[in-house]
Amino acid sequence: MGSSLPTLPSVTPPASQSKTRALWLCSWGSYGRRVARGGSNEGDEGGGGEEKDGKRKRGEGGTISSGKSGVTKPDDPLLHSHAAASRLASFLTSTSNATFLSDPSVLRTGEDFLNSSSNSASAAAGTEAAPFIELSDINSTAASAAVVPVCDPAAPVDCADPELFHLLMHAAIEALPDIHFYRFGKPVAVPGGPGSCDMAWRFRPKDATRPMFYRDYRRFHLTQSANCVLSVSKVDDFHSGVNARKRRGSKPDHAGEDSAFGAKKADETTAAVPVVGEPVNDTLPVIDSESAFASGRYLIYMGGGDRCQSMNHYLWSFLCALGEAQYLNRTLVMDMKICLSSMYTLTGQNEEDKDFRLYFDFEHLKHSAPVIDQGQFWTDWGKWHEKDGLSLYYVDDFKVTPMKLADVKDALIMRKFDDVKPDNYWYRVCEGETESVIQRPWQLLWKSRRLMEIVSAIASRMNWDFDSVHIVRGEKAKNAELWPHLAVDTSPESLLVTLKDKIEEGRHLYIATNEPDTSFFEPLKEAYTTYFLDDFKDLWGENSEWYLETKELNNGVPVEFDGYMRVEVDTEVFLRGKKQLETFNDLTNDCKDGVHTCPTSS
Repeated sequence: MGSSLPTLPSVTPPASQSKTRALWLCSWGSYGRRVARGGSNEGDEGGGGEEKDGKRKRGEGGTISSGKSGVTKPDDPLLHSHAAASRLASFLTSTSNATFLSDPSVLRTGEDFLNSSSNSASAAAGTEAAPFIELSDINSTAASAAVVPVCDPAAPVDCADPELFHLLMHAAIEALPDIHFYRFGKPVAVPGGPGSCDMAWRFRPKDATRPMFYRDYRRFHLTQSANCVLSVSKVDDFHSGVNARKRRGSKPDHAGEDSAFGAKKADETTAAVPVVGEPVNDTLPVIDSESAFASGRYLIYMGGGDRCQSMNHYLWSFLCALGEAQYLNRTLVMDMKICLSSMYTLTGQNEEDKDFRLYFDFEHLKHSAPVIDQGQFWTDWGKWHEKDGLSLYYVDDFKVTPMKLADVKDALIMRKFDDVKPDNYWYRVCEGETESVIQRPWQLLWKSRRLMEIVSAIASRMNWDFDSVHIVRGEKAKNAELWPHLAVDTSPESLLVTLKDKIEEGRHLYIATNEPDTSFFEPLKEAYTTYFLDDFKDLWGENSEWYLETKELNNGVPVEFDGYMRVEVDTEVFLRGKKQLETFNDLTNDCKDGVHTCPTSS
């Protein structure tokens, strides 16, 4: 393996798809493709080799100032105990060799682990233990009406009136019985609407099991009697109160800013939980000054076979790099452009240059860990590395463990991965003896809040009062050899019989499915009000907030709502149903992975 320094900063992605013991499988049909099991991972040396390939060169290294110092041993919420470690195995991957298990759902990220890494009692502590606002907390005299001190029935309503504020809060709680309110913002006047006020609030669904909060803002229409008694005549739909919406660039919604009424100590118990609906500020971090750049220490991974792999593969490798950077107290130099695997694309081809921020919450990441965009880093490096005498430590063998790099003083540590698979996968760095030292910082990576805002909007249109069913058909339904009963069991006729005993007639029913022709399920409308993902396509259409924000993020070029985004949103809406029915176990006795693969009961 050569030791010469590669041309910087270009990286050539591998031309072919990689093979692992079992890649993550996306079973949501038309949005993805099954990846065949490939070569084994035998010969796994486990990262215990000698440091024979670490090389130091002058004038080839650099740093970033982020105001954050790395954490020597980042907390991994899945590895607190043997039981928690076993959850990781079933949740994503093996704990022994970092290869992947078959998983039919969209990948999990840090906010999901807030619940999965603990028992049900402690999982609830960070969410349901947070006190919510009840009607009894609001001034009872404002329960039905507000009296204007000086009576002028023709005068516009005063949205700043405290009694009116109490009236609006009371009306919101009564109008939306399936959610819990945690904070109300001050009502805002509506220009040109003398009889209306806009008001925002933070909330959670009453029956929520997902560790997440949401923000909504709605318009309230008021009527005023002859003796100037105000009452709420109508509350408009989700996100209708645009004047109460926080704007990008505004400070986070902490108590004491725009919050006028909140549950006691709610902020203390919800600080670490994602809030969907807050303005997203995911601009790329910049270096404060030359001195700040020169004083920093950096880590970068270059090349390798991880590009264009499944999203689970990408995440497993990326978090290995981030974990090593934290262990070494270094800033991670990251490539903000992702290659989206063909398994998620509508074209069936790998798609380059997908912005990281389209899929993940970069604002949370940059505020939680020191990271810098690769392009920004190389620009600053080119300006200052020779002048400031910054050096680079070059590593071209994954068996050089992070522990052996702990005392490296050079400005930049560069790990270069070649084209030989599977040794060129980034996650190999975190195998073997390193497993017990480098813990992937799952808590730092959350799903895109722009995508989760679509999830929130869909659930809100169903008033957070719906049941959900995941119906797998597609290629599995056509393969009677492996799934002999699936086609019949997921037919509309069979579904009506099965669902009758599980979901009350007349309920809102969200159907997450890989069946491309949703009219196939038309007979279900006899018993339920059915919804599918494409019923809400205006939420990512040309006039949507998501479309406009992602277009701006993508330098003015419209962003396709791709197959992975569809799977992400479809899955997350499904998981917010009050009752959730899966295909396997709930709708059919066929085994998820084919005949003779069902787990044996103990």
